[in-house]
Amino acid sequence: MTGWNEDLISPESVGTIDNMFVERVRRSGGSVAYKGFDRETQAWVELSWSQMADRIACWQAALAKESLHPGDRVALQLRNCPQWVMFDQACLGLGLVVVPLYTDDRPDSIAYILNDSAVKLLLVQDAGRWKRLASVLGDNRSLQRILVLDSAADPQILTKGDDRMRLVSDWLPDKGNGLHRRNGKPDELASIVYTSGTTGRPKGVMLSHSNMLSVAHGALAVVDCYREDLFLSFLPLSHTLERTGGYYLPVMTGSTVAYSRSVGQLAQDLQIIRPTAMIAVPRIFERIYGRLKEQISGKSLYARAMFELAVNVGWKRFLYQQKRGGRQPILLLWPLLQRLVASKVIDKLGGRLRVAVSGGAPLSPEIAKVFIGLGVPLLQGYGLTETSPVISINPLENNQPSSVGVPLRKVQVKIGENDELLVRSPGVMLGYWNNHAATRAIIDSNGWLHTGDQARIEGKHLYITGRIKDILVLSNGEKVPPGDLEMAIALSPLVEQVMVIGEGRPYLAALLVLNADYWPGLAQDCGLDPMDPDSLGNRKLVAMVLREIKSALADFPGFAKIRRATLLLEPWTVENGLQTPTLKTKRAKVLERYSVEVDRMYENVLTAEGQD
Repeated sequence: MTGWNEDLISPESVGTIDNMFVERVRRSGGSVAYKGFDRETQAWVELSWSQMADRIACWQAALAKESLHPGDRVALQLRNCPQWVMFDQACLGLGLVVVPLYTDDRPDSIAYILNDSAVKLLLVQDAGRWKRLASVLGDNRSLQRILVLDSAADPQILTKGDDRMRLVSDWLPDKGNGLHRRNGKPDELASIVYTSGTTGRPKGVMLSHSNMLSVAHGALAVVDCYREDLFLSFLPLSHTLERTGGYYLPVMTGSTVAYSRSVGQLAQDLQIIRPTAMIAVPRIFERIYGRLKEQISGKSLYARAMFELAVNVGWKRFLYQQKRGGRQPILLLWPLLQRLVASKVIDKLGGRLRVAVSGGAPLSPEIAKVFIGLGVPLLQGYGLTETSPVISINPLENNQPSSVGVPLRKVQVKIGENDELLVRSPGVMLGYWNNHAATRAIIDSNGWLHTGDQARIEGKHLYITGRIKDILVLSNGEKVPPGDLEMAIALSPLVEQVMVIGEGRPYLAALLVLNADYWPGLAQDCGLDPMDPDSLGNRKLVAMVLREIKSALADFPGFAKIRRATLLLEPWTVENGLQTPTLKTKRAKVLERYSVEVDRMYENVLTAEGQD
């Protein structure tokens, strides 16, 4: 491929993540490593690999004065930025263990993580975050230094008698002593990543240098990346998918990474950065899809028909290119449809996207078809934090969008009891921090990690069919995987969030958070006052929403029918404790919060079962 060059660093040649960075500086010193937005100057700033090395050396010089020893835990709570990399590399280069924290996680959750892992040094984004955390931290005796990155921090936080506090601008020296390779071991503990569990306290996943390097290297055997690639990073770096795939992998390949300002500004950043590669969770593609549907619905019948035609012809073209479909005369329309329709969508994504990876949760087949049909090279992958995280990904040349791809090199998979997917790979974690019982429960004596996901294997491709713990068993014995239904219902523009329920009950029901943008118009269409909370229970409105759900589930079996629904306006968020930092719904917490509403949906059972 003209203009695309490989410059791969093998894990075996460097051993550790910090040594890989040193080697990348040696190879590519003058090339652009990172782009970030400076909020003070309101300008994008570029940093070369050599400039990054100089700044990392300054961090290391400052850390060396903090009475830290190899193996000590240090934590950071930053938004994505070059300083995240500087801190991470400086700490790893000193043999410290990095504990990443989500910027929007609840203070009580962060306090638990800091205490559980006995963190000695914490880097936070700003004074406000530290104030919220300090109020719930309690008697933490391990934390000996708190660093605040934002130089505009409230000076009052430094005058309250806490001599642990420092502004990074005051703490960092002007110069360091340069980066040097250390004699670290590949199997050393590099990071403790706390899973944002949907039930119970988070567990600390212990990942070694070798774990994450092996997965990054294995992914490159499936999807090629080049020095000329430009990644746009917007998933939190505390998310293992972004850290391994959007940070360590580009160091391995010498690619450039640009940090998006925020998810809210993602559409603008795509236009400015014009990335060739990006990693996202399905929610990002769902939002883009929702905006596309909204824009198309307001256009003429001709424009809507052209959009549908472009998707369908593009999909047939994709199948033909993948050698899973024949060449049909209708494909001759593609150049026209590409120019009139598809190119406009591609341009909104920057116009240069060579590969887009979706992971972290299932991607709706309908959404995949739309993006792929319009020419977006969208690949679905699969993994767990406990596997560093990638287990499988679709290759560009053998992309089965309904699957989660083919296992990475050196990753073994097999189907166990109850169709559970079992995995054995060099990416499997060292274990859970301070939790031997949980480690033994997930990794058996033969080294197989039990994923908790149900799956099937067809040829080389892996298909996730359900979640063992999430299967709803109705009182009639019918087993229903709620995830598939929830994905289909969530495609409705009326619905922002959904949870299908029915465990031990005679029929399925749903809790629905309505799209706040649609609610005023929806209420007025039904002759209701959108400001009156009682409007959400209006029988005419609920019946209309149930009809919308019925349409969304038209292709599902008869037993997958939602007979009752409770409509809500308050979204489920991290802040109110109903979502994890990775935006997964805490089902048990939602059921607890709305227990009265749930019980009400199962009153008058005979009436509900008799409904059409």
